[in-house]
Amino acid sequence: MNFVKLTLIFIFLNINCLSSKEFITLQSTTSTRDSGLYEYLLPRFTDKYGFDVRVVAVGTGQALKNAKKCDADVLIVHHKKSEEKFVKDGFGLFRKVFMFNDYVLVGPKNDPAKTKIDNSIKIALKKIVNSKSLFISRGDDSGTYKKELSIWNASGRMPDVKNDKWYLSVGQGMGGALNIAVNKNAYIISDRATWISFNNKREHEILVSNEPLLLNHYGVIPINPSKCPNTKSKLTKIFVDWLISNSTKRIINNFRVNNKQLFFSTLIK
Repeated sequence: MNFVKLTLIFIFLNINCLSSKEFITLQSTTSTRDSGLYEYLLPRFTDKYGFDVRVVAVGTGQALKNAKKCDADVLIVHHKKSEEKFVKDGFGLFRKVFMFNDYVLVGPKNDPAKTKIDNSIKIALKKIVNSKSLFISRGDDSGTYKKELSIWNASGRMPDVKNDKWYLSVGQGMGGALNIAVNKNAYIISDRATWISFNNKREHEILVSNEPLLLNHYGVIPINPSKCPNTKSKLTKIFVDWLISNSTKRIINNFRVNNKQLFFSTLIK
């Protein structure tokens, strides 16, 4: 057998080995991916257990829809009401909150609507409405968009996409929406982790933060095998047990970008 044939056989065998490696599919919100958390966290899991976690990063709503079609073994999302319904409808085995961070109102440093003074998100949104200052909404089915709508509702004024020209619904992920907000000198609600990791800040900054309405909890949900018989339940259990363990929570708490902690886990006593 000549050298070329041996080389081709070697390549073929290696490709087969790579493609046959065990993995589970994680449908996830984009904020955890965009922050760099998975690049930091998941290699540690694979090194320990020998199989991969393949991430599909979409908005929370789309992640839940994908999981209902059995295109997932496990979910990490951040909209409590939708997650609880997913479990109640039998698609998930349980929902376990394992970490949190918060949302922030980001806007131009000159703050034309004067939102920073009160440090109240409800008052800030009312000021944006009254001043007709430009506001960028993700306008997708993400957890962040759902949270934004709930805050608008709490403020007493839900924007009308058709008639409120100052309110732009862009149908973008968090990074894309932030780019539009920065380029248009507009306000936007972002999860803190994505904003800290975002490189195109220019003259924008956090204007309102650290209040109860802006808390952002992340839940992990293993898919129910009775709904999706092909789900990899045994491997998923290994991953979920690892994710919610104290040792992994300490790893999450140690994750930093620009020397700032992005996510917070409550250790089990």
